[in-house]
Amino acid sequence: MIRKKVKQLGFLWTLLFMALIGALIGGFTNHLAIKMLFRPHEAKYIGKWRVPFTPGLIPKRRDELAMQLGKTVTNYLLTPETFRKKLLTDDMEKKAESFLQQKLEQHILLSDKTLTDWLDTAGATNVAKKAERKVLEVLDTQLNAVRAKLTTGSVEEVLPQKWRVEAAGRIPAITTYILGKSEHYFESDEGKAMVGKMIDDFLASKGTLGSMVNMFFGESESLVGKVQREALKFIAAPGTYDLVNTIILNEWEKLQKRPVEELLSGFDWDGLFDSVRSYALKELVLEDRLNKTLHDYWPGGSAWTATNVTPVLIHFAFKQAEEQMEISLRKLKIDDMVREQVNTFPVAILEDLVLGISRREFKMITVLGALLGGLIGIVQGLIVLATNLS
Repeated sequence: MIRKKVKQLGFLWTLLFMALIGALIGGFTNHLAIKMLFRPHEAKYIGKWRVPFTPGLIPKRRDELAMQLGKTVTNYLLTPETFRKKLLTDDMEKKAESFLQQKLEQHILLSDKTLTDWLDTAGATNVAKKAERKVLEVLDTQLNAVRAKLTTGSVEEVLPQKWRVEAAGRIPAITTYILGKSEHYFESDEGKAMVGKMIDDFLASKGTLGSMVNMFFGESESLVGKVQREALKFIAAPGTYDLVNTIILNEWEKLQKRPVEELLSGFDWDGLFDSVRSYALKELVLEDRLNKTLHDYWPGGSAWTATNVTPVLIHFAFKQAEEQMEISLRKLKIDDMVREQVNTFPVAILEDLVLGISRREFKMITVLGALLGGLIGIVQGLIVLATNLS
Protein backbone atom coordinates (compact mmCIF):
# COMPACT_ATOMS: atom_id res chain seq x y z
CA MET A 1 0.00 0.00 0.00
CA ILE A 2 2.78 2.39 0.98
CA ARG A 3 4.78 1.33 -2.08
CA LYS A 4 1.84 2.13 -4.29
CA LYS A 5 1.45 5.60 -2.79
CA VAL A 6 5.16 6.27 -3.16
CA LYS A 7 4.94 5.17 -6.77
CA GLN A 8 2.01 7.44 -7.43
CA LEU A 9 3.76 10.35 -5.71
CA GLY A 10 6.89 9.72 -7.79
CA PHE A 11 4.85 9.72 -10.99
CA LEU A 12 3.15 13.00 -9.97
CA TRP A 13 6.56 14.66 -9.45
CA THR A 14 7.72 13.27 -12.77
CA LEU A 15 4.60 14.64 -14.45
CA LEU A 16 5.14 18.09 -12.89
CA PHE A 17 8.80 18.04 -13.84
CA MET A 18 8.02 17.17 -17.45
CA ALA A 19 5.35 19.93 -17.53
CA LEU A 20 7.91 22.42 -16.13
CA ILE A 21 10.56 21.38 -18.64
CA GLY A 22 7.99 21.55 -21.49
CA ALA A 23 6.90 25.02 -20.36
CA LEU A 24 10.49 26.25 -20.15
CA ILE A 25 11.28 24.84 -23.57
CA GLY A 26 8.10 26.25 -25.17
CA GLY A 27 8.46 29.71 -23.59
CA PHE A 28 12.19 29.96 -24.33
CA THR A 29 11.71 28.74 -27.90
CA ASN A 30 9.05 31.37 -28.64
CA HIS A 31 11.07 34.06 -26.89
CA LEU A 32 14.14 33.10 -28.93
CA ALA A 33 12.09 33.09 -32.15
CA ILE A 34 10.80 36.62 -31.40
CA LYS A 35 14.30 37.84 -30.65
CA MET A 36 15.58 36.28 -33.85
CA LEU A 37 13.22 38.53 -35.78
CA PHE A 38 15.59 41.42 -35.00
CA ARG A 39 18.78 39.99 -33.56
CA PRO A 40 21.53 39.90 -34.21
CA HIS A 41 21.49 43.22 -36.02
CA GLU A 42 24.25 42.20 -38.34
CA ALA A 43 25.76 38.96 -39.62
CA LYS A 44 28.10 37.03 -37.32
CA TYR A 45 31.13 35.17 -38.66
CA ILE A 46 33.44 32.48 -37.40
CA GLY A 47 36.41 33.04 -39.61
CA LYS A 48 34.91 33.26 -43.08
CA TRP A 49 31.93 31.12 -42.16
CA ARG A 50 28.74 33.04 -41.51
CA VAL A 51 26.76 31.82 -38.55
CA PRO A 52 23.32 30.60 -39.71
CA PHE A 53 20.28 32.76 -38.99
CA THR A 54 22.42 35.89 -38.71
CA PRO A 55 21.48 38.66 -39.04
CA GLY A 56 17.88 38.49 -37.81
CA LEU A 57 14.92 38.20 -40.16
CA ILE A 58 13.96 41.88 -40.25
CA PRO A 59 17.55 43.22 -40.61
CA LYS A 60 18.14 40.65 -43.35
CA ARG A 61 14.98 41.59 -45.21
CA ARG A 62 15.13 45.34 -44.48
CA ASP A 63 15.16 46.32 -48.18
CA GLU A 64 12.09 44.19 -48.90
CA LEU A 65 10.38 45.51 -45.76
CA ALA A 66 11.14 49.14 -46.72
CA MET A 67 9.89 48.61 -50.26
CA GLN A 68 6.72 46.91 -49.10
CA LEU A 69 6.11 49.57 -46.47
CA GLY A 70 6.54 52.31 -49.12
CA LYS A 71 4.02 50.61 -51.40
CA THR A 72 1.60 50.17 -48.51
CA VAL A 73 1.83 53.86 -47.60
CA THR A 74 1.27 55.09 -51.18
CA ASN A 75 -1.39 52.51 -52.08
CA TYR A 76 -3.45 52.52 -48.90
CA LEU A 77 -2.48 55.42 -46.62
CA LEU A 78 -1.35 58.54 -48.49
CA THR A 79 -3.54 58.18 -51.58
CA PRO A 80 -4.97 61.10 -53.60
CA GLU A 81 -8.44 60.19 -52.40
CA THR A 82 -7.26 60.32 -48.78
CA PHE A 83 -5.92 63.83 -49.26
CA ARG A 84 -9.13 64.91 -50.99
CA LYS A 85 -11.31 63.58 -48.18
CA LYS A 86 -9.14 64.88 -45.35
CA LEU A 87 -7.68 68.13 -46.69
CA LEU A 88 -9.61 69.39 -49.71
CA THR A 89 -13.00 69.69 -48.03
CA ASP A 90 -15.35 72.66 -47.84
CA ASP A 91 -14.61 72.99 -44.15
CA MET A 92 -10.86 73.08 -44.75
CA GLU A 93 -11.38 75.63 -47.52
CA LYS A 94 -13.29 77.89 -45.12
CA LYS A 95 -10.59 77.48 -42.47
CA ALA A 96 -7.85 78.27 -45.00
CA GLU A 97 -9.79 81.32 -46.17
CA SER A 98 -10.21 82.54 -42.59
CA PHE A 99 -6.53 81.93 -41.84
CA LEU A 100 -5.34 83.77 -44.95
CA GLN A 101 -7.66 86.72 -44.30
CA GLN A 102 -6.50 86.91 -40.69
CA LYS A 103 -2.85 86.97 -41.73
CA LEU A 104 -3.52 89.58 -44.44
CA GLU A 105 -5.22 91.85 -41.92
CA GLN A 106 -2.63 91.25 -39.22
CA HIS A 107 0.48 91.76 -41.34
CA ILE A 108 -0.70 94.02 -44.20
CA LEU A 109 -4.17 95.55 -44.30
CA LEU A 110 -4.46 96.57 -40.63
CA SER A 111 -0.75 96.69 -39.87
CA ASP A 112 0.83 99.70 -38.13
CA LYS A 113 3.61 99.73 -40.69
CA THR A 114 3.64 102.86 -42.85
CA LEU A 115 4.27 102.94 -46.57
CA THR A 116 7.81 104.09 -45.75
CA ASP A 117 8.29 100.98 -43.60
CA TRP A 118 7.07 98.75 -46.44
CA LEU A 119 9.42 100.47 -48.87
CA ASP A 120 12.32 100.09 -46.43
CA THR A 121 11.48 96.40 -46.10
CA ALA A 122 11.65 96.12 -49.88
CA GLY A 123 15.05 97.82 -49.85
CA ALA A 124 13.86 101.21 -51.12
CA THR A 125 15.20 103.85 -48.71
CA ASN A 126 14.69 107.65 -48.73
CA VAL A 127 11.95 107.25 -51.30
CA ALA A 128 10.30 110.59 -50.49
CA LYS A 129 13.43 112.66 -51.08
CA LYS A 130 14.42 110.68 -54.15
CA ALA A 131 10.91 111.01 -55.59
CA GLU A 132 10.77 114.76 -54.91
CA ARG A 133 14.17 115.20 -56.52
CA LYS A 134 13.07 113.20 -59.54
CA VAL A 135 9.81 115.15 -59.81
CA LEU A 136 11.72 118.44 -59.76
CA GLU A 137 14.10 117.17 -62.42
CA VAL A 138 11.22 116.14 -64.66
CA LEU A 139 9.40 119.39 -63.91
CA ASP A 140 12.46 121.48 -64.78
CA THR A 141 12.89 119.55 -68.00
CA GLN A 142 9.27 120.10 -68.97
CA LEU A 143 9.28 123.78 -67.99
CA ASN A 144 12.42 124.43 -70.02
CA ALA A 145 10.88 122.56 -72.93
CA VAL A 146 7.76 124.74 -72.65
CA ARG A 147 9.90 127.87 -72.49
CA ALA A 148 11.90 126.79 -75.53
CA LYS A 149 8.71 125.98 -77.40
CA LEU A 150 7.06 129.30 -76.55
CA THR A 151 10.10 131.44 -77.32
CA THR A 152 11.04 129.83 -80.62
CA GLY A 153 9.31 131.05 -83.77
CA SER A 154 6.41 133.39 -84.39
CA VAL A 155 3.02 133.44 -82.71
CA GLU A 156 1.40 131.55 -85.57
CA GLU A 157 4.11 128.88 -85.35
CA VAL A 158 3.72 128.46 -81.59
CA LEU A 159 -0.04 128.60 -81.23
CA PRO A 160 -2.03 125.67 -82.60
CA GLN A 161 -4.06 126.45 -85.70
CA LYS A 162 -7.28 125.68 -83.85
CA TRP A 163 -6.51 128.36 -81.27
CA ARG A 164 -5.69 130.95 -83.96
CA VAL A 165 -8.90 130.20 -85.84
CA GLU A 166 -10.93 130.50 -82.64
CA ALA A 167 -9.17 133.77 -81.75
CA ALA A 168 -9.92 135.23 -85.19
CA GLY A 169 -13.52 134.11 -84.84
CA ARG A 170 -13.87 136.07 -81.60
CA ILE A 171 -12.72 139.39 -83.09
CA PRO A 172 -16.27 140.49 -84.11
CA ALA A 173 -17.44 139.87 -80.55
CA ILE A 174 -14.48 141.86 -79.26
CA THR A 175 -15.31 144.72 -81.63
CA THR A 176 -18.91 144.76 -80.44
CA TYR A 177 -17.74 144.71 -76.83
CA ILE A 178 -15.32 147.62 -77.36
CA LEU A 179 -17.92 149.77 -79.12
CA GLY A 180 -20.52 148.94 -76.48
CA LYS A 181 -18.17 149.95 -73.70
CA SER A 182 -17.18 153.09 -75.61
CA GLU A 183 -20.82 154.12 -76.05
CA HIS A 184 -21.52 153.49 -72.38
CA TYR A 185 -18.46 155.51 -71.39
CA PHE A 186 -19.29 158.51 -73.52
CA GLU A 187 -22.84 158.53 -72.15
CA SER A 188 -21.59 158.54 -68.54
CA ASP A 189 -20.68 161.59 -66.52
CA GLU A 190 -17.09 160.40 -66.46
CA GLY A 191 -17.01 160.35 -70.25
CA LYS A 192 -18.64 163.77 -70.45
CA ALA A 193 -16.06 165.20 -68.05
CA MET A 194 -13.23 163.62 -70.03
CA VAL A 195 -14.56 165.19 -73.29
CA GLY A 196 -14.85 168.59 -71.61
CA LYS A 197 -11.32 168.39 -70.31
CA MET A 198 -10.00 167.38 -73.71
CA ILE A 199 -11.79 170.37 -75.36
CA ASP A 200 -10.51 172.81 -72.74
CA ASP A 201 -6.97 171.51 -73.05
CA PHE A 202 -7.15 171.62 -76.83
CA LEU A 203 -8.49 175.23 -76.97
CA ALA A 204 -6.05 176.38 -74.35
CA SER A 205 -3.18 175.03 -76.40
CA LYS A 206 -4.30 177.11 -79.41
CA GLY A 207 -4.03 180.48 -77.69
CA THR A 208 -6.03 183.35 -79.29
CA LEU A 209 -7.55 181.05 -81.86
CA GLY A 210 -8.82 178.79 -79.17
CA SER A 211 -10.37 181.74 -77.33
CA MET A 212 -12.10 182.86 -80.49
CA VAL A 213 -13.53 179.41 -81.10
CA ASN A 214 -14.67 179.25 -77.50
CA MET A 215 -16.41 182.62 -77.89
CA PHE A 216 -18.00 181.49 -81.14
CA PHE A 217 -19.50 178.31 -79.64
CA GLY A 218 -20.29 179.80 -76.31
CA GLU A 219 -19.82 177.94 -73.06
CA SER A 220 -17.68 174.78 -73.18
CA GLU A 221 -20.61 172.84 -71.76
CA SER A 222 -22.61 173.24 -74.95
CA LEU A 223 -19.56 172.34 -76.99
CA VAL A 224 -19.07 169.22 -74.85
CA GLY A 225 -22.64 168.18 -75.48
CA LYS A 226 -22.24 168.59 -79.20
CA VAL A 227 -19.00 166.62 -79.26
CA GLN A 228 -20.53 163.94 -77.05
CA ARG A 229 -23.51 163.53 -79.39
CA GLU A 230 -21.26 163.39 -82.43
CA ALA A 231 -19.04 160.80 -80.74
CA LEU A 232 -22.05 158.62 -79.95
CA LYS A 233 -23.24 158.92 -83.56
CA PHE A 234 -19.78 157.93 -84.75
CA ILE A 235 -19.73 154.88 -82.45
CA ALA A 236 -23.20 153.77 -83.58
CA ALA A 237 -22.43 154.21 -87.28
CA PRO A 238 -22.16 150.90 -89.25
CA GLY A 239 -18.89 151.99 -90.74
CA THR A 240 -17.35 152.40 -87.31
CA TYR A 241 -17.92 148.73 -86.53
CA ASP A 242 -16.28 147.74 -89.83
CA LEU A 243 -13.40 150.12 -89.18
CA VAL A 244 -12.68 148.86 -85.66
CA ASN A 245 -13.14 145.22 -86.68
CA THR A 246 -10.74 145.66 -89.60
CA ILE A 247 -8.16 147.41 -87.40
CA ILE A 248 -8.28 144.64 -84.79
CA LEU A 249 -8.14 141.92 -87.44
CA ASN A 250 -5.15 143.58 -89.12
CA GLU A 251 -3.39 143.94 -85.78
CA TRP A 252 -4.09 140.28 -85.04
CA GLU A 253 -2.55 139.29 -88.38
CA LYS A 254 0.51 141.42 -87.64
CA LEU A 255 0.73 139.99 -84.13
CA GLN A 256 0.85 136.44 -85.51
CA LYS A 257 3.91 137.30 -87.55
CA ARG A 258 5.86 138.66 -84.60
CA PRO A 259 8.35 136.40 -82.72
CA VAL A 260 7.05 135.16 -79.39
CA GLU A 261 10.40 135.86 -77.76
CA GLU A 262 9.98 139.55 -78.63
CA LEU A 263 6.54 139.65 -77.02
CA LEU A 264 7.77 137.81 -73.89
CA SER A 265 11.15 139.53 -73.66
CA GLY A 266 10.41 140.98 -70.23
CA PHE A 267 8.63 137.95 -68.84
CA ASP A 268 10.03 136.59 -65.53
CA TRP A 269 10.48 132.93 -66.42
CA ASP A 270 12.66 132.16 -63.40
CA GLY A 271 10.08 133.58 -61.03
CA LEU A 272 7.34 131.54 -62.70
CA PHE A 273 9.41 128.37 -62.54
CA ASP A 274 10.22 128.92 -58.84
CA SER A 275 6.52 129.37 -58.12
CA VAL A 276 5.65 126.18 -60.00
CA ARG A 277 8.34 124.22 -58.14
CA SER A 278 7.18 125.52 -54.77
CA TYR A 279 3.58 124.69 -55.59
CA ALA A 280 4.54 121.18 -56.74
CA LEU A 281 6.51 120.46 -53.55
CA LYS A 282 3.72 121.90 -51.43
CA GLU A 283 1.15 119.66 -53.08
CA LEU A 284 3.35 116.55 -53.11
CA VAL A 285 4.39 116.44 -49.42
CA LEU A 286 5.56 112.88 -50.06
CA GLU A 287 7.15 112.57 -46.64
CA ASP A 288 3.79 113.00 -44.94
CA ARG A 289 1.93 110.88 -47.47
CA LEU A 290 4.33 107.96 -47.08
CA ASN A 291 4.19 108.13 -43.28
CA LYS A 292 0.65 106.79 -43.32
CA THR A 293 -0.47 103.17 -43.18
CA LEU A 294 -2.20 101.24 -45.91
CA HIS A 295 -5.37 101.34 -43.81
CA ASP A 296 -5.30 105.17 -43.88
CA TYR A 297 -5.51 105.16 -47.68
CA TRP A 298 -7.72 102.07 -47.97
CA PRO A 299 -9.97 101.81 -44.89
CA GLY A 300 -12.29 99.39 -46.65
CA GLY A 301 -9.47 97.12 -47.82
CA SER A 302 -10.12 94.42 -45.25
CA ALA A 303 -13.79 94.05 -46.17
CA TRP A 304 -13.05 94.23 -49.89
CA THR A 305 -10.34 91.56 -49.83
CA ALA A 306 -12.50 89.33 -47.62
CA THR A 307 -15.17 89.43 -50.32
CA ASN A 308 -13.25 89.67 -53.59
CA VAL A 309 -9.70 88.37 -53.07
CA THR A 310 -9.30 85.79 -50.31
CA PRO A 311 -12.20 83.48 -51.35
CA VAL A 312 -11.09 83.57 -54.98
CA LEU A 313 -7.46 82.78 -54.16
CA ILE A 314 -8.29 79.94 -51.78
CA HIS A 315 -10.88 78.42 -54.12
CA PHE A 316 -8.40 78.58 -57.01
CA ALA A 317 -5.65 77.03 -54.86
CA PHE A 318 -7.91 74.18 -53.68
CA LYS A 319 -9.17 73.55 -57.20
CA GLN A 320 -5.63 73.39 -58.57
CA ALA A 321 -4.53 71.17 -55.70
CA GLU A 322 -7.38 68.77 -56.37
CA GLU A 323 -6.64 68.67 -60.10
CA GLN A 324 -2.90 68.20 -59.60
CA MET A 325 -3.07 65.96 -56.53
CA GLU A 326 -2.38 62.65 -58.24
CA ILE A 327 0.38 64.08 -60.42
CA SER A 328 1.98 65.83 -57.46
CA LEU A 329 1.98 62.73 -55.29
CA ARG A 330 3.42 60.73 -58.14
CA LYS A 331 6.19 63.29 -58.58
CA LEU A 332 6.88 63.27 -54.84
CA LYS A 333 7.54 59.50 -55.02
CA ILE A 334 6.42 58.92 -51.46
CA ASP A 335 7.13 55.21 -51.69
CA ASP A 336 10.79 55.93 -52.48
CA MET A 337 10.91 58.45 -49.64
CA VAL A 338 9.51 55.92 -47.18
CA ARG A 339 11.87 53.21 -48.45
CA GLU A 340 14.89 55.50 -48.14
CA GLN A 341 13.91 56.59 -44.66
CA VAL A 342 13.30 53.03 -43.46
CA ASN A 343 16.63 51.95 -44.91
CA THR A 344 18.38 54.68 -42.96
CA PHE A 345 16.77 53.63 -39.66
CA PRO A 346 19.09 51.74 -37.30
CA VAL A 347 17.75 48.24 -36.71
CA ALA A 348 17.37 49.11 -33.03
CA ILE A 349 14.84 51.80 -33.96
CA LEU A 350 12.88 49.35 -36.12
CA GLU A 351 12.94 46.91 -33.22
CA ASP A 352 11.68 49.55 -30.78
CA LEU A 353 9.03 50.56 -33.32
CA VAL A 354 7.66 47.04 -33.70
CA LEU A 355 8.03 46.08 -30.04
CA GLY A 356 6.50 49.37 -28.93
CA ILE A 357 3.35 48.40 -30.80
CA SER A 358 3.32 44.63 -30.16
CA ARG A 359 5.27 44.13 -26.92
CA ARG A 360 2.21 42.81 -25.03
CA GLU A 361 1.32 40.47 -27.90
CA PHE A 362 4.89 39.12 -28.04
CA LYS A 363 4.79 38.49 -24.28
CA MET A 364 1.50 36.64 -24.72
CA ILE A 365 3.10 34.54 -27.47
CA THR A 366 5.93 33.66 -25.07
CA VAL A 367 3.42 32.78 -22.33
CA LEU A 368 1.39 30.78 -24.82
CA GLY A 369 4.52 28.87 -25.85
CA ALA A 370 5.22 28.09 -22.19
CA LEU A 371 1.62 26.99 -21.67
CA LEU A 372 1.66 24.74 -24.72
CA GLY A 373 5.06 23.32 -23.68
CA GLY A 374 3.67 22.54 -20.22
CA LEU A 375 0.61 20.84 -21.70
CA ILE A 376 2.83 18.86 -24.04
CA GLY A 377 4.97 17.81 -21.04
CA ILE A 378 1.83 16.67 -19.19
CA VAL A 379 0.62 14.74 -22.23
CA GLN A 380 4.03 13.10 -22.54
CA GLY A 381 3.90 12.17 -18.83
CA LEU A 382 0.48 10.60 -19.28
CA ILE A 383 1.74 8.68 -22.29
CA VAL A 384 4.67 7.40 -20.20
CA LEU A 385 2.25 6.39 -17.40
CA ALA A 386 0.01 4.55 -19.85
CA THR A 387 3.01 2.75 -21.31
CA ASN A 388 4.30 1.64 -17.88
CA LEU A 389 0.87 0.41 -16.79
CA SER A 390 0.52 -1.67 -19.91
